[in-house]
Amino acid sequence: MPDTPNTPNYTWPPMEKRRVMGKPTKRLDGPMKSTGRAKYASDFTQKDLLFGALLTSPYAHARVTSIDTSEAEKVPGVTAVRAIASAGSELQWAGQEVASVAAETEEIAKAATRKIKVQYEVLPHLVREDDLAKAGARAKPAGEQVKGDPDKAFQEADAVVEGHYGIPVITHCCLEPHGNVIEWKGEKINFYPSTQNVSGIGGDLANAIKVPPAGIKVNMQYIGGGFGSKFSTDLWGVEAAKLSKASGGRPVKLFLDRATELQIAGNRPSGFANVKIAGKKDGTITAWQSESWSTGGIGGGGSPPIPYVFDFPNQRKNHTAVSTNCGGVRAWRAPNHQQACYLTGTAIEDFAAKINMDPREVFEKNLGVTARADVYRAQLQKGAELIDWQKLWHPRGQGGSGNVKRGLGLAISTWGGGGHNSQCRTKINPDGTVEVELCTQDLGTGTRTIITMVAAETLGLPLGAVKLSIGDNSLPPSGASGGSTTVGGVSSSTRKAAVNALAKLLDAVAPSLGASADQLEAVDGRIQVKGDSSKSLTWKAACQKLGVNPISEMGENNQRNPGGLNSSGVGGVQMADVSVDIETGIVKINKAVAVQDIGLVINPTTAESQIHGGCIMGICAALMEERIMDQQTGRMLNPDMEFNKLAGIGDIGEVVVHLDITPDHDKRGPVGLGEPAAIALITAIANATANAIGVRVPEIPLTPNRVLAALERRNA
Repeated sequence: MPDTPNTPNYTWPPMEKRRVMGKPTKRLDGPMKSTGRAKYASDFTQKDLLFGALLTSPYAHARVTSIDTSEAEKVPGVTAVRAIASAGSELQWAGQEVASVAAETEEIAKAATRKIKVQYEVLPHLVREDDLAKAGARAKPAGEQVKGDPDKAFQEADAVVEGHYGIPVITHCCLEPHGNVIEWKGEKINFYPSTQNVSGIGGDLANAIKVPPAGIKVNMQYIGGGFGSKFSTDLWGVEAAKLSKASGGRPVKLFLDRATELQIAGNRPSGFANVKIAGKKDGTITAWQSESWSTGGIGGGGSPPIPYVFDFPNQRKNHTAVSTNCGGVRAWRAPNHQQACYLTGTAIEDFAAKINMDPREVFEKNLGVTARADVYRAQLQKGAELIDWQKLWHPRGQGGSGNVKRGLGLAISTWGGGGHNSQCRTKINPDGTVEVELCTQDLGTGTRTIITMVAAETLGLPLGAVKLSIGDNSLPPSGASGGSTTVGGVSSSTRKAAVNALAKLLDAVAPSLGASADQLEAVDGRIQVKGDSSKSLTWKAACQKLGVNPISEMGENNQRNPGGLNSSGVGGVQMADVSVDIETGIVKINKAVAVQDIGLVINPTTAESQIHGGCIMGICAALMEERIMDQQTGRMLNPDMEFNKLAGIGDIGEVVVHLDITPDHDKRGPVGLGEPAAIALITAIANATANAIGVRVPEIPLTPNRVLAALERRNA
């Protein structure tokens, strides 16, 4: 924020004066992607390209006793073979990397891995955590947490409800699997990754292979999804580099196949809990008690922040992390929030049913113990209006006559989303061209578009007049795209760089217009005296005043001090309208509603698209996604796209998005959106299903067998 006359005014233009920002705008990269011209790392090809393949462990827990690569090395077309695991190495999950091969074709590389002879000592394993009683020494309690006097609150309560709830491990399933192309020639390395961290991944590789980071050139223009799983080089990246070096510097392309991707490229941890809630008959919740457990693999599982959003006055919590012999956890679009939302929101809805009260009223009654009561109250009201809650909601189990029952459910969420560290360079050239440069990445969220919109707004130009360069680590560094931090970081650094560059241009133009620089403005492709378009120069004529000297100015967002340009912390409400066939157990989405505040909205079109995407992921997780592990063999039973299902267009139903745009939200600057959009709908769908059929299905996904089993228990 400006504090002296000489300090540039970086503040965002008022809502009513914006000409570009805030206007629905199509993605600038849409034509490139829709026509197939956008090239991903997995599309990389050139004449001397080699292909990498991995040999992975068939056992959930084993020790390598011997490994012999000699036969693989003799296969025609093989250029390098590397043993990753040596004799004595302990392997902690099926799919863990054992050896790697580079060859002239992918088929030869895969065939060569089958020639590698490995002897294993098979060790005891645990791959399922749903039954805590069977975890034994693998269960590590975190210790009890107590707030207030829960014992007294439970004794004095008008009503108490108890329930078991479970949300399973689900795996990352990026359309473009994890991998990269690496070319290591002498002291130079060309690195083409599929990553969420173009600025930082070169240093990560340099540290892993012990070379100076300055010698690593990273380039990635497009990525086929990341969702929190693509930050580091990973072992397959390190192996691609070493295989390239061993193959005389030829580039090696190593991407995981789908089965390996689903086993080892990251997952969202599970969350299970036995929850007890106490409260008053007016809906006020007075006490929370939970015994929860989870796993994210061999490292156990983090404790979800329960009770979620609501800080009830009396609490007793015990959490246990379960170590399993499965592929490891990675950030998964709102880490720990989906689990916490589910474990909390389902229990609150069950409490509402217990006291015969509309769950929306119970949620509203307890907003006083949340961080943003007024925001949630307005969003609950708007969501109810959009889904026709007053007309369609009914007490649990009164979903209509016939075999198809209808129900409504809701949940609320929160997230941070403050901007990460980011640097941007804006150049204004004497010929009138404008270049904006920063080493960020567009994960498919519209980052290219919003950066260009911010620059165009600041400089008074149309979008087509701004040339943007991203995805190259020779550009000014910008943070990794995770935690919904990108929009705040890149918009703020771009705004500052563009303001700084424009100030230099106005200084150069001022004498020609007979005014001081602070009396000038950039509007509609012209530099003019403020409020007087008759005293103006076209943008091109103004830039010619630079002579032969281009302008090049930097801007920076400091995540610790964003200067009011971006902020952190949002609410969000999502609701679901479902129909459930009680004969088949099939749950159908009729309608989903998402109401979301995200501060200043730069591009409503891409913001709504992000929320649609988050809702679709919520539908997938609520109805079908689940990693299924077999305790006897230690293997994942569904590492494929046939039985590890994702939603198709016919599964989605109607999705209605409402951007909660108000002057109070807008003045906070942009807040990240990727995470909050993907949290609450899972819980809303589960609650809607319980409302429809009259009984809680305790664990998701809401597969027909689980729905029918819940109905059978109710009837029994």
